[in-house]
Amino acid sequence: MNIINDNNCSWINDLDKRSNIKNLSKDKSCDWLIVGAGYTGLSAARKLSEIHPGQKIIIVDAQLAGEGASGRNSGYLVDTTLNDGFTSNKKLSNYKKKIDIYKLGIDAVKKFIKEYQVDCDWNEAGKYFATSNNKDQKKLINFSNTLSKLGFENNLFNKEELSKKLGTNFYSLALYTKGGILLHPGKLVRGMIDTLPYNVELIEQSQMLEWKKILDTIYCKFKNNKITTKNIIFCTNGFLGSLGIKSNYNFPLTLTASMTKPLTNDEFKSIGEPKEWGVLPVRPMGATVRMTKDKRILIRNTAEVYCPFKMSENELKKRSLIQKIGIKKRFPSLPSQIVESSWSGIVSRTRNSSQIFEKIANNVFVAGCYNGSGIGVGTLFGEQIAIKASNENTDEINTIEGRDKPTWLPPQPFLNLGIRTRLMYERFRSKLEV
Repeated sequence: MNIINDNNCSWINDLDKRSNIKNLSKDKSCDWLIVGAGYTGLSAARKLSEIHPGQKIIIVDAQLAGEGASGRNSGYLVDTTLNDGFTSNKKLSNYKKKIDIYKLGIDAVKKFIKEYQVDCDWNEAGKYFATSNNKDQKKLINFSNTLSKLGFENNLFNKEELSKKLGTNFYSLALYTKGGILLHPGKLVRGMIDTLPYNVELIEQSQMLEWKKILDTIYCKFKNNKITTKNIIFCTNGFLGSLGIKSNYNFPLTLTASMTKPLTNDEFKSIGEPKEWGVLPVRPMGATVRMTKDKRILIRNTAEVYCPFKMSENELKKRSLIQKIGIKKRFPSLPSQIVESSWSGIVSRTRNSSQIFEKIANNVFVAGCYNGSGIGVGTLFGEQIAIKASNENTDEINTIEGRDKPTWLPPQPFLNLGIRTRLMYERFRSKLEV
């Protein structure tokens, strides 16, 4: 089945249309094939070019490069996360490993944008974990204590303080962490595309159908042509399972988001003219909300088991209605018809919220499944999987491989039944936060 994205994503539509897009029009061979042209694949290509300047590298994507999950996320470069499997101090050591990886991811993105002078609206504004439910306040207080033990600067803000900072009195308590970064995901991934090295060939709108390895050669079949390669790195994140890669360890979730038009001066004044901010939910099925640099409001408040290849316009409209309600609950003074666009996207999850990073056969490698932290971790894992595939090692690889590995998932149809049940339960618990 072909991947068909809606074309309504505001982040992507902010950018100039690209030209000279190349499809797979004939059979090709290469030293390295990278499957997936998002943060991970593009970073892997850049690093491979640095290590093997004389070798031919092809990166191929089923869609337009950067216009999958990389260009469709909420634009958070996270230093800490609350809903990623961390539940108690018993798991504190593993959580520390996760946030060490988050830090390395921030460093990797920061190094890239500095080296290539990429403007992606980088803002070290921090982020808020916020709730309107008094029952969740204890969870925030406990998490604040945990972060303090780990040396993370954080502050708790009450309803009155939040109203001034966010322009809404919806939230009763929030935990602010200083290390989070807000950015424009479309601009960042476009910067990665525009700075691809000379020996990297980018092929787009060419979906891999199947692959097989015979001795030391890997044969990859596409609709009309094929690519033969000596080495392959899979970086397709939410679509790993469709290629038979680690399918018992990861699964895709479909998310939808909406963004408003830029607020007028009067509208912006009516909510107190706040600075750019980002809010993450305390409950897994709560709403992610952002005030962007150019005075737009983004909200993401749906996650579901849904066909990852396509969402119809009618289905997207249904979810957009939920997001309009979420914006109105937070900003009742704004017009009801202020939403400009709505879009869907895919996130990849594992059972224990760990990531995939490994060699699965001779000359076959995979990196992915970032559980909602794909900007930083995806960039980091792309660079490091290229190094690992080149038989080299780094301190970063040692840190990555020191994490807990993803745990096994039950087979279908039990997997989807379990996911739907869990999402339904979390949706009920978070109904006030949507």
